Amino acid sequence: MKQNMDAVALAAAIRNGEREAGDVVEEAITRIEKLNPRLNAVIHTCFDAARAEVAAGLPDGPLRGVPVLVKDLNMEVRGLPAAGGSRLFAEYVASRDSELVARYRRAGMVVLGTTNTPELGLNAGTEPALHGPTRNPWSHAHSSGGSSGGSAAAVAAGMVPVAHASDGGGSIRIPAAACGLFGLKPSRGRVSPYPRPTTLSGLVSGHHALTTTVRDSAALLDIAAGQLPGDAYAAPTPEASFTELAGRDPGTLRIGLVTALPDGPDVHPESAAAARDAARLCARLGHEVTELAAPYRPAEVAAASAVLMGGDLVAQIDTRLEQLDRPLAEDDLEPFTHLLYEHYRTLSAADVSRALRAVQEFGWSVGATFRTHDVLLTPTLARPTPRLGVLDTSRPESIYEHAAVYSAFTSVHNVTGMPAMSVPFGRDAEGLPLGVQFATDLGGEGRLLALAAQLEAAAPWPLTAPDQSPADGS
Repeated sequence: MKQNMDAVALAAAIRNGEREAGDVVEEAITRIEKLNPRLNAVIHTCFDAARAEVAAGLPDGPLRGVPVLVKDLNMEVRGLPAAGGSRLFAEYVASRDSELVARYRRAGMVVLGTTNTPELGLNAGTEPALHGPTRNPWSHAHSSGGSSGGSAAAVAAGMVPVAHASDGGGSIRIPAAACGLFGLKPSRGRVSPYPRPTTLSGLVSGHHALTTTVRDSAALLDIAAGQLPGDAYAAPTPEASFTELAGRDPGTLRIGLVTALPDGPDVHPESAAAARDAARLCARLGHEVTELAAPYRPAEVAAASAVLMGGDLVAQIDTRLEQLDRPLAEDDLEPFTHLLYEHYRTLSAADVSRALRAVQEFGWSVGATFRTHDVLLTPTLARPTPRLGVLDTSRPESIYEHAAVYSAFTSVHNVTGMPAMSVPFGRDAEGLPLGVQFATDLGGEGRLLALAAQLEAAAPWPLTAPDQSPADGS
């Protein structure tokens, strides 16, 4: 039995007495146990603890009784391993919940486990050596995207209605596009990273969720948003709840369409066509659409982002080795991660300063576009979803050849801190979903959610992938 209600509908049914929270949780557990052996999306579970929470009585929050999974990357669920897909961290077990997980629980949500991720989030696919590859529910031969590929596969397969995700270069939007989901990367500072201090990488990365519906994303952002005292930065305060903003008429928006990148990868015709089709729909809905040249060069964005992420990578690994009181072993890291670690150990303070300066310049360059346009529209992925093995981190040369292609349209909105979303829009020649990306200025999540809700009503997408269960049901 697949999940056939979104989180908001499930919570309403539980609140009205039409469903019991315990039954909803048990059904999600059954789906995970049935589907996960084929997809490998969920890597650790806490089913007994979840049952105990329900039996003890859940907080009367807005999503009481809704099951959720948490991505195993820079996010901790008490009692579960928090390895970030890495053998170096495989023995680390979280002793507390991260602030975002605590907010989920206070909202009445029930955490059922953690989801697969590439090693330390360093891939646009999810194929770690520690746990093995996660398969796309639309086609088991294809990638589910990364780095939130486990969460995406779990939601797209119908295991749970929503799952936590994070995004440092496209890691919410890339798997959303690959798996036919809605994925919003919020503004920088919208969601607190506590207790994981990641100031440098936090400039480009953030937490939110993968969902089947726009209203679920808005509801979860209402739960997740809000800085803690002492957070390094915070997003502008919205004028209303995100749920309210998502329900508003977006008005007539000035939308800039970008389908090519200067000195960037060639954009696949199917990816470009999806963006143009979305632009035509936006025009029919009354928006003003004009074509634009991209206001950045993806190679320059990637270089600056890599320095910020690379510096944090070295700090993570060195801190772990200090905790273990030993040197790095040959099999601690995958070849690609080890290559990055050795390279970025040579960073100087001047290198970091130059990267930070470049990030500010990218912000001004992209920001200038929003003087004349409200929203930018692009493909989410420059090419359709790859097959498993294309983004194999055991072959660093393959990663260098392919990985940057899949973040060419997404990473710029990480370095600028601006919100961006992937909306399902059409299928490729192999029948897999395509996504289109919309971005706006810092603090503009409400504008994006309102536009997404309008698109969702005009061109609805499937809530789950087609069932690929064997004919015998095994």
